[in-house]
Amino acid sequence: MQKKVLIVDDSPAQVKLIQGLLEPEGYWPVGLNDPRRVEEAIAMERPSVILLDVVMPERNGFQVCRELKSNAEFNSIPVILVTVEGYGERSLLGPATGRGRICNQAVHAGRTFASGTPLRLRELRRAKA
Repeated sequence: MQKKVLIVDDSPAQVKLIQGLLEPEGYWPVGLNDPRRVEEAIAMERPSVILLDVVMPERNGFQVCRELKSNAEFNSIPVILVTVEGYGERSLLGPATGRGRICNQAVHAGRTFASGTPLRLRELRRAKA
């Protein structure tokens, strides 16, 4: 069974890029460009994991992650915060988001990089079903 990945990013181009990386790996990526509709999309799609952009209008990724992790219906879904921003020391904000993991959106050969450590696509396979 394919694991469904909800990709939340206000940039359609970024969503398409990530979808293109995940599909050949056997994932079922679902894109969402409106951070105000995250809960609705989760309820409808029931993803195994959420890739969440940090910098979005109206509702940033930190806010969304914090709200998801404080909601009993959604708090068991793993969230990976994805950004093109260089968060470096600001990665300490991760715990304040409610247990989301921060990753840079630098994608090379099927990998993203988080705090200098490769986060391989196979880590998504370990996400809760």
